[in-house]
Amino acid sequence: MLNRVTNLTMNAAAQRSLQTQQAKLADLQDKATSLNKISRPSDDPAATAQALATRSLLAANAQYGRNIDDGNTWLTAADSALEQASNVMRRVKDLTVMAGNGSLNQSGKDAIAAELESLNKDLVSIANAQHLGRNVFAGSSDAPGAFTPGMARNPAVPGDTGTPPTFNGTGLSSVERRISATQTVRVDADGAEIFGNGAGSVFDTVSKLAADLRTGTDVAPRVADVDTAFKKIVNGRAEIGTRQAQLERAGNVNTELEASLDAQRTGIEKADLGSVIMDLKLQETNYQVALAATARVLQPTLMDFLR
Repeated sequence: MLNRVTNLTMNAAAQRSLQTQQAKLADLQDKATSLNKISRPSDDPAATAQALATRSLLAANAQYGRNIDDGNTWLTAADSALEQASNVMRRVKDLTVMAGNGSLNQSGKDAIAAELESLNKDLVSIANAQHLGRNVFAGSSDAPGAFTPGMARNPAVPGDTGTPPTFNGTGLSSVERRISATQTVRVDADGAEIFGNGAGSVFDTVSKLAADLRTGTDVAPRVADVDTAFKKIVNGRAEIGTRQAQLERAGNVNTELEASLDAQRTGIEKADLGSVIMDLKLQETNYQVALAATARVLQPTLMDFLR
């Protein structure tokens, strides 16, 4: 059975063909303007899935970068505090050596004891250092300070050292920052490990040293205790430095990965300008040819003028 092809059918077919050509041209014009390969998911479902996955990796990598920056500020605060503590302990050591001079009279020893007590208060203040309102040396503790100040000595009682400060972070978790999908770094410091807790702490050692000087007791046995306390502070700072180096390496890797992922995203989402312009010019030519061909095929007949 033969189908009759009328002028109306040919006009409709020609119109559909021209609309298709025009839609392709408009799509290429939009691509040339934005250079986006994907305007909507239906343009390329597979590339859309890859683009979404790459964007997700970029967002995660950006968060890791922020975590690294935040971790660096935490560790810098801890390192600065431990640097101050090291300076204080150097002065304590110098005073201990000076106090061991057998020719020093009692008034001189009392003066050294007074300075030691002042330095001890400085140590407590340093140990209670905070960053953004959080204790640097007490993990997740929300206490006002990492160490609760002890009871001051009673001057009326010879040899009294008072009660040494106690640590508030016992049993609490440390503060960590995730720097990659598989790696976390601790950004606080263990105050109990560095400064001690209660009896035997660096605060207790300095207090007993001052008390010995006030009572005229030989301080030579305290030298080893001071050296041990100083060593713990130095070791704590060395550990902080190790973590800072780890964060620095992670930051370099993070920056390189960000550049790689951004290039990958650009390759998926962005079109090459030269290629798009060539396709656009070709489509413009095709559209002009289609218009010319349609104009020649659909010539008006006598019946068109008689209607």
